[in-house]
Parts: sequence; structure tokens; C-alpha cells
Amino acid sequence: MSLRLHLNENTGGCSPAVLAAIRAIDPLDASVYPDYAGVTGACERWFQVPAGWVQLTNGLDDGLHVVAQHARTGRALIVEPAFDMYEICATGAGLGLTPVLWEPGAPFPTEAIIAALSPDTRLVYLTDPNNPTGLPIPAGAVARIAEAAPQTMVLLDEAYAEFSGRTLIGPALDRHRNLVIGRTFAKAHGLAALRAGALIAHPDALAPLRRLLPPFGVNICAVRALEAALGDRPFLDRYVAQSAESRKLLYVFCEQRGLRYWKSDANFVLIDVGPDATAIVAALARRGILIR
Repeated sequence: MSLRLHLNENTGGCSPAVLAAIRAIDPLDASVYPDYAGVTGACERWFQVPAGWVQLTNGLDDGLHVVAQHARTGRALIVEPAFDMYEICATGAGLGLTPVLWEPGAPFPTEAIIAALSPDTRLVYLTDPNNPTGLPIPAGAVARIAEAAPQTMVLLDEAYAEFSGRTLIGPALDRHRNLVIGRTFAKAHGLAALRAGALIAHPDALAPLRRLLPPFGVNICAVRALEAALGDRPFLDRYVAQSAESRKLLYVFCEQRGLRYWKSDANFVLIDVGPDATAIVAALARRGILIR
């Protein structure tokens, strides 16, 4: 069996409560369309937001697609290096791309992002912590970008927020009605194969996105699994703590071998292994260890 590290998944699996909830699904559950009221309420309580501020999606990728579809025309600004789904979603929706480079180890390019905004910028993708660097966006930067582009939707991808312990879910969403936060339950909660994500924003920001989503996009297995995962906080806390310890082991490994690395706020670490990167990835794959 391979050790899958290349997709930043939860290598320990999901909570046992999740499997129990899936096994408890009965024939009637499978034969009718899901009711999302209960699980949406559980998510609202989890994220500590009022009713109406959470929209479930079929994995966060579904949310990334819908914000691009909402933009429809114009350009999407992407801070690179970036999660490859941003470009896929933007180009699939017919948007042009405006890349802004954030070199690992360099300050976050807030001013460069604001300078790159134009009247036809319809969407800005941001990630905190960043994928693939694991680096944080500094406090106040997202708010400045949202204020600089009040007619532009700013999608803040917080896929790794459980590991960073940091989120902008809260008053910022009321102040900045163009800010939408994306969350996934694939990583820390271990539900990647079940496809459960969420968009969190003021209801005014979510309303046009909801019109583009199908009414029953999240299946019953994902619904029951998510309810169970949110009910097992000790499992989540153990995995997040284990991930932090694993990062420290990687830092020690790199320091002992003189490898450059960047301290990460996520569940992965970016390491500079030089020109042999392709050969190293292939060699590890032959040993059943998958990395990028």
C-alpha cells in the first residue's frame, strides 16, 4: 500500500463515527433527496455564524467552480504558486488570468495584488495558508484587497484552517460583502472521498452563488458523514496535533541534511531539493511514498 502524501489528504483516515453513520443509512435514506437543514445547522454552529451564512457544496472544488461561473466574464487574479483548481475553474468559466507571483519566503504581495486589479477583475483567489507553500497571509491583507476591489468577489480558500488555527470567518464577512470563504472537510476531517465542502459568507454574497448550484448536489453519505465528523472534535484535535508533530520531524530531517524548507501552517511542508526533484519524486514513488 502506498503512503499518499501528494494530495495533502488525511493519512490516518476518517473518524470511526463517520463509518458508523454511513453504515446506518437505510433504504429510504438512499431513495429520497437529502434534507440539508440539519447538517447546514451543524455547520453554522461549527463555524459560529448565523443561520443562512453557510452553503454546502460537493467538495470545495464545487465552490471554486461556482464562484468562477458567477464571475462569467473578465479576469481572475491568482496568487502563484497556487492550487491548480483555480486556473482550471477560471479558464473553464471563460475568465482571463492575471497571475501575481508570491515567491516562497518573500513578503505576501499585497501591494502587487492591489496594483494588478483592473476594472475587468471579477474574481480574486486567495489561499490561507497557501498551497503549496504552507505560508500564511498576514493579518489585514485580505481586508485591504477586499476593500480595494468592492465590486470583485474575493474567494479566500481556508482548506487548511484547522492546521493553522486561523480563520477570517466572523465580522469580516459582514464588513466585506464581496468576501467568500471556502472550507473543506477533506483534509483535517478525512472526508476527501465523500466530497463535502462549504462556502461561508454574508447571505447577500451567497445569494447569487446559490442560484447557480443544483438543489441536491451533496449526497446522503456525505451529509451523514459530515454530521458525524463535526460531532467528533477529539478525533480532529488528535489529527491536527499529530500533523504538527510530523512537520517538526520534517524540519529536523531537512536541517540535518542542509535542505532548504519553509515552515508550514498546513499539513504539508515545501522542501527545496534542487535539480534532482523529479528523480527524487520517482524514487520515492518506487518505494510506495507519493509526493509532488
